[in-house]
Amino acid sequence: MAEKISINTPLQFSDPLPESVDIAIIGAGIVGVFAALYLARAGKKVCLLEKGRISGEQSSRNWGWIRQHERDEAEVPLAMDALKLWKQADDDTGGATGFRISSINYLASSEKELKNLEGWMQIAEKYGVKSRRLTRKDISECFSGQSNEQWLGGTTTIDDARAEPWQAGPAIAKLAHEEGAIILEDCAARKLELTAGKITGLHTEKGLVKCEQVLLAAGAWSRLFAANHGIDFPQLSLSLTALQTEPMVDFTTANSVDEEFAIRLREDGGYTLAVCDGNDFFIGPDAFRSFFKYLPLLKESWNHTFLSPWAPKDYPDAWTTRRHWSANEMSPFERCRLLEPAPNMKYVRKALSGFEKRFPDLPKPVLKTAWAGMVDAMPDVVPIIDRVEKIPGLVVATGFSGHGFGIAPGAAMVIKDLMIGETPKHNISRFRFSRFSDGSKLVLGPAL
Repeated sequence: MAEKISINTPLQFSDPLPESVDIAIIGAGIVGVFAALYLARAGKKVCLLEKGRISGEQSSRNWGWIRQHERDEAEVPLAMDALKLWKQADDDTGGATGFRISSINYLASSEKELKNLEGWMQIAEKYGVKSRRLTRKDISECFSGQSNEQWLGGTTTIDDARAEPWQAGPAIAKLAHEEGAIILEDCAARKLELTAGKITGLHTEKGLVKCEQVLLAAGAWSRLFAANHGIDFPQLSLSLTALQTEPMVDFTTANSVDEEFAIRLREDGGYTLAVCDGNDFFIGPDAFRSFFKYLPLLKESWNHTFLSPWAPKDYPDAWTTRRHWSANEMSPFERCRLLEPAPNMKYVRKALSGFEKRFPDLPKPVLKTAWAGMVDAMPDVVPIIDRVEKIPGLVVATGFSGHGFGIAPGAAMVIKDLMIGETPKHNISRFRFSRFSDGSKLVLGPAL
């Protein structure tokens, strides 16, 4: 089985920096590698640049869910496409992504939460998503009769899926490489080269690559890169913790979450566990700049967001991180090759005890390893996927708010259409770049 990706993971890709390409991609997270694959298949010469390791940050640190269930309505068509595209990608990689069809259950311990969950059914019916309601009996059967039956009911989508984040990104990158994409790890993008306001190249730590289009898909680092060019958007980052257990009895194949706890079966026979009522937020300059845009979201999530007065050194919103640099200077992206926040052991203990509480007759889970990831968040909990009018040739895809892994290939297809000059087949106005400055009221999407 694959191991957790870290800065010590051996390099897989070290192609020479090309003199010129059609499109350069900043960031080899899951959205970046899928975009590289689809753009290469569309006949474009693509260079994918990663300052650290393929999928080394949040793209390999998430729960591994591929869901249509309980999505923001604007994301549903992309999520439906993504489900099919994940299956195709798994076939194309010989099963290397760990893709498995397995229902995703949202479970309610109170009547109020159950009513909130059932509101999704109207969206599911509108789009033909295979969702249904769960009774107490359904839930008990889902867990082989091993649960404490605390849940009153829930909702599920039966053809949702899961994949293995430690495997999937590298597997898709390998496929993209085989189909013509040029890939460089340990190569940070520093700054755009602009001529008469238009992109004519991208400066990297290894030199200049000429191009007319750039995709900025750098996750938690996207705002910092864009701000050096006078482009601002209210993206912030949260640290979320998860853990892996040692192999256990196989008592459920479903992915499930309630108000506090989440569980997913892993290919290695263990489970990924996490809490969903606790995250860590590091305060920095961007947090102050964006405070008022985040107020509606904070009102809903304040009780499980825990503040730290400063980010670790060289993190995107650390107080001492440089905000401006030239193409010839070492950038912040070279000073922090990979975001590896320490897991919050309070959440690890809570997730383990949450398992014991919900499944009291099963053996206690044994911790194998734990990790944390920096989630690129937006104040309305949906991403930006759009061109930036101020800089012709620049496309931004970021702020997936912890939902990016599952939807990635659907989003990448939209990106491909934008960058080859075709009209995306879905309405993406909800993801427009200008929504934070055009005076429109922000509408919150589902936080989980």
